[in-house]
Amino acid sequence: MRALLLFLAQREGFKNFILKFGFFQKAVSRFVSGETLDDAIRAVREANSRGIRGTLDFLGENTLSRDDAVRSAREAIAMLERIEAEKVECNVSVKLTQLGLDLGREFCCENLLQIVRNARERGIFVRVDMEDHNYTDRTLDLVLRAHRESDNVGIVVQSCLYRAEKDVLRLLENGIRVRLCKGAYLEPESVAFRKKSDTDANFVKIAKLLLDSGLSHAIATHDERMITAARQYADERKIEKGRFEFQMLHGVRRDLQLALAQGGYNVRIYIPYGTRWYPYFMRRLAERPANVFFILKNLFIG
Repeated sequence: MRALLLFLAQREGFKNFILKFGFFQKAVSRFVSGETLDDAIRAVREANSRGIRGTLDFLGENTLSRDDAVRSAREAIAMLERIEAEKVECNVSVKLTQLGLDLGREFCCENLLQIVRNARERGIFVRVDMEDHNYTDRTLDLVLRAHRESDNVGIVVQSCLYRAEKDVLRLLENGIRVRLCKGAYLEPESVAFRKKSDTDANFVKIAKLLLDSGLSHAIATHDERMITAARQYADERKIEKGRFEFQMLHGVRRDLQLALAQGGYNVRIYIPYGTRWYPYFMRRLAERPANVFFILKNLFIG
């Protein structure tokens, strides 16, 4: 099921088919805050009202033209301006292929630096999302370069990849803050674990490295076993709750988000918006079987 959904995520033509079913529009709205920045800011405000922070993501990846990449960079700066103006608790997340990585490394780097510099002036943190393994080295390279100029930039590491621990050690040596996740892409066996149990074990191992580092990192998961493992380790090592945060996705496990926030943990949710929602939506379905069952139940019952 997961492999099929990730395959379909790469087939934009399937989007028109699923939209023939009216319920899918409702399902999309569960995971995507809306199509506009106004929609996203409303979602941030709602999260803040529950004691939860946000990080905004303008949906889109693999930009095909420099003009589109520049527009995406401008949208990220518009996010920063609104966050400051609205005085909401929120960061910004960006994807390098949306900023033109496929069109040239230096071109993409300049777009990224423009965003990071603007964010630094406003005291806002920028997280660079990790894409599939073909982009891992280039993403690490550009984040390391950006971090040498400003420390308000961090990165995502995916525990499904064999190389994840090595990459984390390199990032920690350079003082870079990490968001640890399991990974949402269909990766080949040559670079990634096939068994969920191996990905989970690597996740816990790396989470412990991050917690011990003294930097403020993010544990991004909806898996209660992973959350429990991180909490127990932090308690054992007497690591204060304020020194790290749990991150989750908009519309997923709101009950768990709230429980953690009420328990004194820092919680941040990833709030996406925009018209290019299809690949993101399909990856969310692939991550958790419960998401698929939610849709199927409503298709045949609701």
